[in-house]
Amino acid sequence: MKPVVSIIMGSTSDLPVMEKACKLLDEMQVPFEVNALSAHRTPDAVEDFARTAKQRGLKVIIAGAGMAAALPGVIAASTTLPVIGVPIKGMLDGLDAMLSIIQMPPGIPVATVGVNGAQNAAILAVEMLALSDEALAQRLSDYKNGLRAKIEKANKDLADVKYEYKTN
Repeated sequence: MKPVVSIIMGSTSDLPVMEKACKLLDEMQVPFEVNALSAHRTPDAVEDFARTAKQRGLKVIIAGAGMAAALPGVIAASTTLPVIGVPIKGMLDGLDAMLSIIQMPPGIPVATVGVNGAQNAAILAVEMLALSDEALAQRLSDYKNGLRAKIEKANKDLADVKYEYKTN
């Protein structure tokens, strides 16, 4: 099995956030790899990873980073593959990381999800891959239908919650 998505994080301290992407990709049966590479501490390894990602068969890269959050942008600068940035909450509630990821110069785009939004990053990656994979598109559709059913059930369950002035 060869990975088509790569999940990269600046350090393993980011794993509690990024594992949500791992779980979603696993549920969607999408082969993926997970690595810790730092734009600041292992810059040569990051550049080598990004330059060789496409020839290794990767199709989408999800990069999580906190604070200065250079990792997604550094990767995007060295590959033509889509890069999805996940700002990781740290200082300033993740605002610093988010701003670092979304403020990319023209020609070096990084799609960005919300702070700690690794699950949404994985869903976005699956949506990209599903454009050319009907079986994956069906699994994604089933997943999204399950989300709808979960909310519909929660709304129905609210009918049983009683308050003196509640009218429904």
